[in-house]
Amino acid sequence: MTHPEPTNRAEAEAWFLAHGLPYFVDPIREQVRRRLARGRLLLVLGCGLLLAVPSGIGSWWLVDRAEESGAVSTGISTAVTVLLVVAAVYAGRALRVHLIGVWAMRQTLSSLGLLFPLATRALPMLLLFVTFLFINTEVWMIASALDGGILWGAVLLFAALAAGFLVVRLTEEVDRLDDEVGRDELGDDADVVGLQRTNLVLVLLITQAFQVLLLALAVFAFFIVFGVVAMDETVLETWIETDLTYAGKIPVSRELLQVSTFLAAFSGLYFAVYAVTDENYRREFFTEVLGELEQALRVRVRYLRGS
Repeated sequence: MTHPEPTNRAEAEAWFLAHGLPYFVDPIREQVRRRLARGRLLLVLGCGLLLAVPSGIGSWWLVDRAEESGAVSTGISTAVTVLLVVAAVYAGRALRVHLIGVWAMRQTLSSLGLLFPLATRALPMLLLFVTFLFINTEVWMIASALDGGILWGAVLLFAALAAGFLVVRLTEEVDRLDDEVGRDELGDDADVVGLQRTNLVLVLLITQAFQVLLLALAVFAFFIVFGVVAMDETVLETWIETDLTYAGKIPVSRELLQVSTFLAAFSGLYFAVYAVTDENYRREFFTEVLGELEQALRVRVRYLRGS
């Protein structure tokens, strides 16, 4: 859905910020470019390591002292998580990615109508496949035996693979859409390069990431309910060769949580691939995005020309 276009430079900058395009604003883009300098990034990495290394060592020491398995993997996962949090905080505030995230969240909520048909096409085959995994002895033996560090590492691996695939495909889509918008009307000023191109890719990436997360959470909830209702405790204890572990009076075992988390993370990877390869979804989603992009390029041209 397109919106009324701004008529002056100040309104254009406000329009860019409201639509998750902060890198289209000249002062912000120059500021972000300085904050992406090698020296600044090395400083952020150094601060991240100063926090990550002690955190990893501390979590390793606590798990090892409790004489539980997986101390090393827990320490590594904790350190990696702290590094990711530092990077996310820096990207969110210093690089203004939080503005893109807020817009992407609103876009995701407003496009749930597109998400539902995707889910109805993707979920049946996916659930048919992963349900067989869910009732598989080997899957329960492996997933339930994973310590927290390894399980979280597997989730991060699936997320990284999904993000990498989306970046490649969405970059291609941005290039294709950029080539298709009105060249005769906009001229050479319509070309989107550098940080502005990165901004468009981030908009699509974060929007798709929110959609994938919603679908993965739906799969997670399905398996929790299915596990509580349909899976017999005696059978599960026979599969994993130990008693199920419960926390308090919650009727959900730690093993069920781990298996559901593992399969939901795998489902998220599947959704990420399916979303950008399903022709119907791509046509519906990118038709709407094309309208947004074309309007953004018109506003950008007027902004550059100082109108």
